[in-house]
Amino acid sequence: MRVIKQYSLGGPEVLEVVEAQRPAPEGGQVLVRVHATGINPADGKVRSGYVRFFGEPPLVLGHEFSGVVDEVGAGVTGFRPGDEVFGWTTPPDGSHADYVLVPETSIAAKPTTLDHVHAGALGIAGLTAYQTLVNIARVRPGQRVLVHAAAGGVGHFAVKIAKARGAYVIGTARAAKHPFLRELGADELIDYTTADFTALRDVDVVIDTISNDYGPRSLRTLGRGGILIDVVGVGVDRTAVREQAEAGGVRFVEYFLAPSPADLAGFADLIDRAGVRPSVEETLPLAEAAKAHELIESGRVRGKIVLVP
Repeated sequence: MRVIKQYSLGGPEVLEVVEAQRPAPEGGQVLVRVHATGINPADGKVRSGYVRFFGEPPLVLGHEFSGVVDEVGAGVTGFRPGDEVFGWTTPPDGSHADYVLVPETSIAAKPTTLDHVHAGALGIAGLTAYQTLVNIARVRPGQRVLVHAAAGGVGHFAVKIAKARGAYVIGTARAAKHPFLRELGADELIDYTTADFTALRDVDVVIDTISNDYGPRSLRTLGRGGILIDVVGVGVDRTAVREQAEAGGVRFVEYFLAPSPADLAGFADLIDRAGVRPSVEETLPLAEAAKAHELIESGRVRGKIVLVP
């Protein structure tokens, strides 16, 4: 099988197409033939060495995928060959490959309303938005939700999920992306290059996909009992925002993705019931992973980029 591998840390140019032995599943494992795998900003952080969670190269990147079960290991009861599934994994044995070997607990049945390309864009950005809005914030109808970088991977999912739960959604993005966000259902849009979002008041939930000074500034928008959720991950000093949130009597949550079978299944159900659909701006061949990384790091992508065989 083919894998996209890196033998050193660096820019997109370190990614290579390499032939590798197809693995065989052991107890509790499932081998999935990958039909689509999404690209996330997290992939670039691992590739460059900014994030060192997964050890040193060689590494195969990729955190999310959709495909068909090819083979199951001993003890696997929830899936069988031929099942359409989606899920998540991590380097050093990531999903940017023709096949991915994962625990049974890392996959769920693919949403029936999505094809593989769109289901392959769900596992990280979509599940992040789902867990923050459904499990942590427990967004209710009528609440005001502010989403930063609303046209991005996590952001555009957050807009759709918040709307599906009956919220009034405010998004920050450049003016050029406002038509796209209106199509997603955003109720109010702020061009952060010309307007100050801190003028907002009585916001119930803020999804912060940017961090740094956006955290303390976002606290000013929250009403009584509000919550600010930072989804950026490692590498950010959040001391100031944590102290200010505590002093101001509002909640601050530093979120880290922790997928579970229940959440994957719940997210798939929400997609099928509410028509939540990821926006895939572009699909590229697996062999063009380096180009996909360049596009993601340009900061101009709306929604997701997906690699296909």
